[in-house]
Amino acid sequence: MMMMMISSCSSSSSSTSSRISVQTKGARPYNIAEGILTHLSQPEGFLLLGAYLSITWMYNLMPSSYYSFDGGIQWHLVFSCLVIQDALQYVAHRLEHSVSPAFYKASHKPHHIFTNPRLFDAFNGSVADTVCMILIPLFITGHCVRKCNVWTYMAFGSSYANWLVLIHSEYVLPWDKMFRQLGFGTAGDHHVHHKFFKYNYGHLFMWWDQFCGTYRSPESFGIKAFHEASS
Repeated sequence: MMMMMISSCSSSSSSTSSRISVQTKGARPYNIAEGILTHLSQPEGFLLLGAYLSITWMYNLMPSSYYSFDGGIQWHLVFSCLVIQDALQYVAHRLEHSVSPAFYKASHKPHHIFTNPRLFDAFNGSVADTVCMILIPLFITGHCVRKCNVWTYMAFGSSYANWLVLIHSEYVLPWDKMFRQLGFGTAGDHHVHHKFFKYNYGHLFMWWDQFCGTYRSPESFGIKAFHEASS
């Protein structure tokens, strides 16, 4: 995942003139070394997630199939995990915004200092935010989709983490229009949330926002804020 992110950042910084930034104000300047250091040093990122994975594995807190190396990747279960995880994350995300101003300030507000996010901002927030919006949904998802093997769990985790990073991209990605047609989350969709705070609470899928009336497309909303609205 890290190599993919570094490659994306390198291509972004070396060819910014040929890339379209998500927001019309342009992409924030990028220092790759600073971005990597900040990303790796956040306790709510790799440290907390690594502790969760280690504890749930070592203390047998996951369904028995998760410890099996038999078979290959069960792609239908990977998709099921992604859908359930994102549905739970949508609920948690809305609650963090609405339960109380104090809870929002302590949990999710640190992530919202980025109104024009970049790739490496994806896991930059707070410990409470990671626990509420990522770890609790992860644990519930594991007990809802109970037949995954090790390879399926790894494929789900890798897909999920990479997708969370990519929706924080500062540039429009080649597949965004196709993803939006399918209701999959894109960088533009997530920038709407970071810019206006009260729309697009979903991450991997926009289905929950569309169903609940909280979806706004960067192609038609905030016309002066997003390049996709004027393309």
